[in-house]
Amino acid sequence: MLLRILDRLEEVLIATLMGAATLLIFVAVLHRYFASVDIPVLQDFLLSLNLGWAQELCIYMFVWMAKFGAAYGVRTGIHVGVDVLINRLDGPKRKLFVEFGLLAGALFTAVVGTLGAIFVWKIAHSDQTSPDLEVPMWLVYLAVPAGSYLMCFRFLQVAVAFWRTGELPRHDHGAVEGIETPSDVTHFVPEDNLHPKPVGPGTHRGERA
Repeated sequence: MLLRILDRLEEVLIATLMGAATLLIFVAVLHRYFASVDIPVLQDFLLSLNLGWAQELCIYMFVWMAKFGAAYGVRTGIHVGVDVLINRLDGPKRKLFVEFGLLAGALFTAVVGTLGAIFVWKIAHSDQTSPDLEVPMWLVYLAVPAGSYLMCFRFLQVAVAFWRTGELPRHDHGAVEGIETPSDVTHFVPEDNLHPKPVGPGTHRGERA
């Protein structure tokens, strides 16, 4: 239950940041364009509006979106890896190497998250603010520890699931949320060297992992 709530919050946060940033950029571009048009009433009104902070806010939103999007990528298997050598190993050896890679990713993101938390703690005890929005910079840098720790959790989550089932999450680029695939459609996942092969029972070439 808690994992489903976390998954949903993660998706909502990424979608909200992406949509808000896109809308803000669109409004800022329209403002800049029409403010240069010689329309007496409209031009005066638009020049009175200050949207100089829009670019800075968009950058911050994209930073937060990227950090949480990276964690989402680990959970759904979107991240691409070249595993030519690992895929040539037999089942037990391949499982150990994949497990090592997942745990190494968890360790790396834990270290980044800890260093980021220390940095945020130091920034929070200063008076540093952003140039345009004038918000405390620790709120901006908080994306580093928050996103990194979430990514670390996702690595551990995938590692535990892989150890139990021998299968990794794989993203279906053809899937559309809310639309069910007919039962008579046979999925074919081509063999490639972009993802580690599953090592669970009953999986072979041409079957979905």
